[in-house]
Amino acid sequence: MWFSKPAEEALKELNVNPSQGLSSAEAGSRLDKYGPNKLKGKPGKSLLAKFLAQLQDMLIYVLLGAAVITVFIREYADAIIILLVVILNAVIGVVQESKAEKAVEALQKMTTPRSLVRRDGEVKEINSEDVVPGDIIILDAGRFIPADIRLIESANLQIEESALTGESVPVTKDFSALLPDPKTPIGDKTNMAFMSTLVTYGRGEGVVVETAMETEIGKIAKILDEDNDELTPLQKRLDELGKTLGYIAIGICVLIFAIALFQKRDLFEMFLTAISLAVAAIPEGLAAIVAIVLALGVTRMSKINAIVKKLPAVETLGSVNIICSDKTGTLTQNKMTVVKTHTLSNQKDLPVDMGTLIPEADEKELVRSFVLCSDATYENGTGTGDPTEVALVVMGERFGLPKNTLNNAHKRVGEKPFDSDRKLMSTLNEENGKFRVHTKGAIDNLLRLSTTALVNGQIVPITEDIKKNLLKAAEEMSDAALRVLGVAFKDTASAINAEEMEKELTIVGIVGMIDPPRLEVKDSIKEAKAAGITPIMITGDHKNTAVAIAKELGIADSIDQSLTGAEIDEMSDEEFSGKINDYRVFARVSPEHKVKIVRAFKSHGNIVSMTGDGVNDAPSLKYADIGVAMGITGTDVAKGASDMILTDDNFTTIVNAIEEGRNIYNNIKKSVIFLLSCNLGEVVAILFSILFFWPVPLAATQLLWINLITDSLPAIALGVDPGDKDVMKRKPRNPKQSFFAEGSGTRAVIGGLLIGLLTLAAFYYGMYEHGYNIFSGLAKDITESADYNTALIYARTMAFVVLAASQLFYSLSMRNPEKTIFQIGFFSNKFLLGAIVVGLLLQELVISIPFLAKAFGVHNLSLMDWGIVIVFALIPFVVNELIKVFGRAGKEAGK
Repeated sequence: MWFSKPAEEALKELNVNPSQGLSSAEAGSRLDKYGPNKLKGKPGKSLLAKFLAQLQDMLIYVLLGAAVITVFIREYADAIIILLVVILNAVIGVVQESKAEKAVEALQKMTTPRSLVRRDGEVKEINSEDVVPGDIIILDAGRFIPADIRLIESANLQIEESALTGESVPVTKDFSALLPDPKTPIGDKTNMAFMSTLVTYGRGEGVVVETAMETEIGKIAKILDEDNDELTPLQKRLDELGKTLGYIAIGICVLIFAIALFQKRDLFEMFLTAISLAVAAIPEGLAAIVAIVLALGVTRMSKINAIVKKLPAVETLGSVNIICSDKTGTLTQNKMTVVKTHTLSNQKDLPVDMGTLIPEADEKELVRSFVLCSDATYENGTGTGDPTEVALVVMGERFGLPKNTLNNAHKRVGEKPFDSDRKLMSTLNEENGKFRVHTKGAIDNLLRLSTTALVNGQIVPITEDIKKNLLKAAEEMSDAALRVLGVAFKDTASAINAEEMEKELTIVGIVGMIDPPRLEVKDSIKEAKAAGITPIMITGDHKNTAVAIAKELGIADSIDQSLTGAEIDEMSDEEFSGKINDYRVFARVSPEHKVKIVRAFKSHGNIVSMTGDGVNDAPSLKYADIGVAMGITGTDVAKGASDMILTDDNFTTIVNAIEEGRNIYNNIKKSVIFLLSCNLGEVVAILFSILFFWPVPLAATQLLWINLITDSLPAIALGVDPGDKDVMKRKPRNPKQSFFAEGSGTRAVIGGLLIGLLTLAAFYYGMYEHGYNIFSGLAKDITESADYNTALIYARTMAFVVLAASQLFYSLSMRNPEKTIFQIGFFSNKFLLGAIVVGLLLQELVISIPFLAKAFGVHNLSLMDWGIVIVFALIPFVVNELIKVFGRAGKEAGK
């Protein structure tokens, strides 16, 4: 706790003389002891390791098992097709995740390459990696801090720490401050300077107390370096589904052999049949189709300014019900803006958006003095300098009093720089042969130095009422979380020295400024809340400022809904987790607090998104279910730790992305239920044929063709179905909800039974057309005849085409669980219509091209046969659409 020790004690403990610094020999010895001042990261995974990681899935294991068995029975074509599906799925995953976590590498790049140190009694510039504990560091404006430092000198020193603490304005440092409280937040450690923060004003010296991974930023790197790869809701559902299908496949094989033994069938024939049933039970293309649908979703997301780094993150967005958002730069504009002016003759609220304003008489003097008493610049829409002073100069631009014009007309001839003790700054400007002092700073200090006041253009003696007026206005602004600055002036006949400037001043008024909310965020938060999503603000800024912004945006209603980092520390983990739902704003928090907050929300079963742009946001971005970083203002660290990056830094894009995520999950669910309905139909067809003592109606190759080609096209088309316009009017999906919830399981069973039974009907019809009534049973000598084999090929062709066509038509009914195809628009998904047409053409090619027909054991159909096939194939679609019509009518009647 270096911040609680006097500077002299820190120097003594580190055994260094500040006037001489370390000797080169001692520095070398310490470098050997403590190591280079750079952050460490774990070695990245090789491409092979990433590829193998993609194969660690139950569904993949089942597919690989099926491939081994098909090789064993010499069905090499089947094995090749299955392996191609597995490899395709793995390659897609590797390509998408090759931009793996680079957070620690980004942290290393943020450390400043060169530092000024005092060694051997001389000031030297060295690589920051060579800085060691005990080094005396020289700080000046524009220089990054190379390590964590206990300040030993400071003169008007201000350091920009927003990337680390989230505070929107530079922090004034004071080396003499003593902070005995061990729980002092980082943002309040005014006698310390931290690695990778930036000096914006003044100068100072300090002694290095921590380097590399022991710094505050190093602690963040340690958190990021921990493995925390949790499965997304979609991955959990697919993993469960894969295990279920695996067990079903094994169960089917056992059942087939049991039936074979009971029926005294040929065991090898039944083994082949069991393989056919296992193939029928497993949707081979499911893993690849889900990956393709997610990849297409990623492409669509990029068009709405959201870059997704990991495929499953697209779907995760759809189940988010908590958005934890950083304040500075995310909910706010990350630039101080004057929003209120107060003179003794007028008070005005200034709109946040840019626009020309006309100043009142006293207001003109107020603005003019503030601009002339500022060192910041503003050109071509960009301000440079202290954020507070930039805000004042921008105010001048809006009132038609640009700094360049004022400087040219009123040349600065003297100044008294800002001092943290006086809390004032003064300039002396020449005006028409005379001179005027402009002084800005804390209003109470200005009032003590003022003898007159400007009221309606007249200089009058200051009174107690005038003082009360200004102090009351300042208090009201402070209560509204505005930063308050006052300004005064004094006319002189000749140039005066700095000591004479701040005496007998004329007070003009005050301004209130704040880092304002983004203009579009309020509507986005309203939409999010309507969608059942709770927005949470997490910031390193002060409590009052945070709550004021939260109230304006509609995140919180009162200060009772806020909590500080220090208050969090006073609670046990269990107590904090129990009360977490009572709060909407968390202020003055550290990176560790942010992670604790995310974990507390997740402990209640919430799916949590964390947005942010600073280094301090990186750990919580990583621990959240989905981390969202800002692309413009975001640090490389935040981008590296996130799952998604917003290219426009717009909170509204998050809401749009959540809508997209919900629709993508719904589409994936449609694809999964569709594929399972189709596969259930295949299982029903084969299993029932065995129970009826029928010949097997479909060969394993035919089932593979349908699963991998015919089914896949409409499944992918369902995956890109246009989104439901009402999706954001419903609450987020329960992450524990299975694919079969809300009637999906029932639809899958009904569809599967219909498809399977109609496939059997087509097979029976084909056999019956050739004079074989398979219900009556067939003698062994009949099944070995040439006529029988011809009939079997014909019947299998009918079953093969009906199975494929019924699945293709049934996909139309899967687009919406409640609305009919005509209500949602028959032509609103042209991809699906194209998939159906292509699927039917492929079936025609397979049965009409001789070498393909021979390979699949089928032959061409007549026009009459095609008519019968189409009638059979349309029945599952028609029945499902009628169920929707009667179901909706029943609901309306119930109302």
